[in-house]
Amino acid sequence: MSENTINAALRRLGFGKDEMTGHGFRSAASSILNESGLWHVDAIERQLAHVDNDSVRRAYARADYWDERVRMRGWWAEKREEMRRGATVIPLRA
Repeated sequence: MSENTINAALRRLGFGKDEMTGHGFRSAASSILNESGLWHVDAIERQLAHVDNDSVRRAYARADYWDERVRMRGWWAEKREEMRRGATVIPLRA
């Protein structure tokens, strides 16, 4: 799926180009997951589908960190639910 598909969906949901992009969600997830200190950085990168430069490794690395990624997705779902219910959200821009 292309980034433009995600961005088009965000526009239909009412988000302006200066408010959110598909990459913005990925960036936020990367920051929160890395800052939590709970997950291996390579597991985070695999989950966010960042591509390995090595084509052979990329072809066979689909299951890398699978168990950790499953736990990470559960943690991320709980974190998002916390935010949805009104956890304190600190704006990144003043």
